[in-house]
Amino acid sequence: MPTIRVQTEDFDAGAEMARLRAGDAKIGAVASFVGVCRDLNEGDTVATMTLEHYPGMTEKALAKIVDEAMARWSVMDVTVVHRVGELKPTDQIVLVVVAGAHRGEAFAACEFIMDYLKTRAPFWKKEQTAEGARWVDARAADDDSAARWRAGEKSAA
Repeated sequence: MPTIRVQTEDFDAGAEMARLRAGDAKIGAVASFVGVCRDLNEGDTVATMTLEHYPGMTEKALAKIVDEAMARWSVMDVTVVHRVGELKPTDQIVLVVVAGAHRGEAFAACEFIMDYLKTRAPFWKKEQTAEGARWVDARAADDDSAARWRAGEKSAA
């Protein structure tokens, strides 16, 4: 059963991976991604980034993304932890962990989930820079990454 959490607290990626595996001898691969807050965006120094969301709606959107990944690839379990609130450079933002029998399926599902989190999940980012606060727009590169999955690709080859 997938685990999806939206929280202000930091997470322990190693502990989350261990919990996902939990001694299951059928798991042959664990693929993961950790997104981290940077101190630079669009050439400007970023002091903080605040992530906002709509509780309830966000978790449903994340569950839909995870369900789609699990329907496309033969994976056993998924964990997604996404932080909200004020984050500073070097803070962890998001964790995606996918467990499966084989690495190819786990890698592809993990990448798909991240691509869709960046483009479909209802989060709003505001950066604090020396010039003041600004909302962060979606990037064309993120849309391009997600578009290949919509085009029917099963893997990222």
